[in-house]
Amino acid sequence: MFWKKKCLHYQLNNQMPLDTPLNEMRFTVFDTETTGFAVGSKDRMIEIGAVQVDGMKVTDNTFQTYVDPGRNIPQEIMNLTGIRQNQVNGAPNALEAIEAFYQFVEKNDSGGWVGHYLAFDILVLKKELQRYKYTFDEPLYIDTLDVIGYLNPSWDMRDLTHYALQFGSKIFERHSALGDALTTAHLLIELFHHIGDRGKSTLGDLVEITRKDNGKITF
Repeated sequence: MFWKKKCLHYQLNNQMPLDTPLNEMRFTVFDTETTGFAVGSKDRMIEIGAVQVDGMKVTDNTFQTYVDPGRNIPQEIMNLTGIRQNQVNGAPNALEAIEAFYQFVEKNDSGGWVGHYLAFDILVLKKELQRYKYTFDEPLYIDTLDVIGYLNPSWDMRDLTHYALQFGSKIFERHSALGDALTTAHLLIELFHHIGDRGKSTLGDLVEITRKDNGKITF
């Protein structure tokens, strides 16, 4: 018997016209933390953090929740993230946490998602939803690495801290989902200023310079 996957019915982006200036856009910048990198098998999400960017400004409107992974957090991950087992025990499960995140996105009328090395965070959400037999509905989403690649095509992929230092943006607590989301949000604003200097100032421009042949950015 084939089981039909369920959908979570939330408005994840408001589908603004492509000629919308970036200084009129709202974005949700987010990050996840996990028990490890094997998120397709044994590893699970342990935190989601997000912050709203509105009109080229990082707001104080944030979201954060720990997530109960249903397994022990390895010591090396506790050392890296500072997240302890007692902080996730009894926390919302992955589906509850994702729904709360979606509610945050919907409430803030977000025009799209942003992250640093976002492919990993998207994979985390997809795999967690699959475990509950839910589909992942893709909003428009932008990876800061793609914007950096447009500005400096010869650069190798580096750590978030490296780029924040390179572009002179603020650095918050690293390997905390909310801290990394805040760091990415401030980096994003600096990147917007840099692409603006090259005449790229609309949502359509942003989509064009970050579009991948694999169809990552969709409407």
